Parts: sequence; C-alpha cells; structure tokens
Amino acid sequence: MSLLPSATAKQVFDLVRDDLAAVEREFSRQAESEVVVIQDIAEYLLAGGGKRIRPLLLLLAAKALGFQGESRIRMGAVVEMLHTATLVHDDIIDEAKTRRGKASTNTVWGESKCVLAGDWLYMQSFQTALEERNFHVLDLLIGLTQQMVEGELLQIQKLGHLINEEEYFDLIFRKTAMLFKVSMQLGAALSGASDEVEQQLGEYGRNLGLAFQIVDDVLDITGEESTIGKPAASDLREGKATLAVIHALERGTGAEREAIRTVLADRNFSRVKHATILEILKHHGSLEYAMDAARAYAEAARQSIVDLPAANSEAAKALRALQWVPGYVTDRDR
Repeated sequence: MSLLPSATAKQVFDLVRDDLAAVEREFSRQAESEVVVIQDIAEYLLAGGGKRIRPLLLLLAAKALGFQGESRIRMGAVVEMLHTATLVHDDIIDEAKTRRGKASTNTVWGESKCVLAGDWLYMQSFQTALEERNFHVLDLLIGLTQQMVEGELLQIQKLGHLINEEEYFDLIFRKTAMLFKVSMQLGAALSGASDEVEQQLGEYGRNLGLAFQIVDDVLDITGEESTIGKPAASDLREGKATLAVIHALERGTGAEREAIRTVLADRNFSRVKHATILEILKHHGSLEYAMDAARAYAEAARQSIVDLPAANSEAAKALRALQWVPGYVTDRDR
C-alpha cells in the first residue's frame, strides 16, 4: 500500500503551473479562426477563468505515469475545449444569463451564433486530437461526446419531473463525471499505460467527477450569487431535481413534497420561496446527506489509486497531488 502523504495546494499549483499556462496558450492557438465571432467567444470564456480541473487531471495522470511529452499539453487543451463547448450549449439550453459572474455568451452574442460556436469548438477539439494519430484516444473522445449529449437529452426530458437517485447518478455521470474519467484515461493513454492502470485512473476520475457534481449541486442551493457566479438555486429554477432535493422528497411531509414539486413544475419561486425549500432540506438533513455522498465518492477516488506505484520522484509528486484533489473538490465554496 502506498504511504505517500497528501500534497498541499501550493505544491499542486507549483507542480502544474507552467503546464496549465501552456494548455491555455494551446487552447488560444487552437481557437484561432478567420470567423472572428468564434475566436471572440472562445477567448471570452477562457478569460472568464474556471478551475481548469479537467486538464489538471490529465496532466497529473500523465506525470504520475512518467510521461512528459508535448501531447499532454495538446490533449489538455482538447479536454478544456470540449468542456467549454458544453458550457456554451448548456447556457443556451438553460437560458442562463450569467456564467462565472459574467454575462453568459448567449446573452452577449445571441443563441444562434453560440450554438454554432459551440459546434465549432467540438469539431476543433477532435481536429486537435487527430494530431495524436491514436485510435484509442479518438475512441475515448467519441464515447465521451456520445455520453455527454445523451446526458443532456435525458436531462431535458426529465426537467420539471421527479427522478430517483439512480436516475440522478446516471445523469451526473454522463454530464460531468464521464469527462473527469476520460481526462484521467487520456493521461494514461498518452503514456502507453496498461489497460489495468488506465482503468484504475478512470475509476479515480469517475468517482471524483461524481463528488464534484454533487458538491456543485449543493452549492447551487446554498451559495451566494456573488460567490458561485450565477443566481442561487438555478437548478430548481430550471426544473432540475438534485440529490438533496430527491432525499427531502422521500422524507418530507405531504405539504413539503408539494412545495418542492411546485417549484420544479413552475421553474421559479413565485409561489414557494427559495428560503422555504432551503428550510425543508435543512430540516431533513438533506444537504448533509448529499455532502456525505460527495465525501464518500472523494474517498473512493483516493482509494482507487492508493496502490499505484511511483516510477520516480516527479511521479510521486503527481500522485500526492491526485490525493489532494478530492479534498479540494469537497471543501470548495464555488
């Protein structure tokens, strides 16, 4: 069993600072287009910040396996481009007005241009990935894209309706955790790792992605707009039932269940206030239930790589960093 101590935030940042900067430069380079609006939208989103956790995972996975080739930078840009494309499309579908504290791209440029810009980013990410000349890499990306699109379509079908936990976890795997999983798998694929190691890293990504989305959903309900960068309780306003809400629906009184159903159906808080829903969730311990689930998945992520050997000192640093990331995911406030 590995006895590597966990890294600190500073150690993790220092470990990948230059690589992440290179990923951002590569993203900007790949987003260059003769059609100015495409480049403007890509640069607007890139300048909006973001956690860059998906390229971070790919970089750490590659480093943990001793791979330092330029492909890791190119593929780091690919997963961030894919993620950015999903943000553009999600904001259109959700009719979002803000993203990370700024006006959303569809608010600035309009839906028609943003749909096409999102499509272009998807295609450009695959064009960039083609440079690897690696069928396995393309297979991972195609499977990922299919899962994400299916997840979005399933979620649209379920908006305003009650879902159970099994359906919730299926949705968040497709929409979020799959990209975390594939980011880790790509790091393994670039390094030429065995199927067993790739599966191990993929399991880490899957569990981490589930934890990440559960925390996101809790923050959506409890956070302040100034902190989370979008209106509070956006999920409920969009008719989405998340884990804490599902938990409360299963345990609430008839009146409490009706209040939650009303908000999901209305997709606003005109008849039932946000504070009322928040009180129901707190009363039944639903928010803590969701956070306990997130912490369990975060710990499962840690355990999935605990026996992964370190080939050298740099690989050991990357493994320590990967042990740190789950704690960051569950302890964050945005």
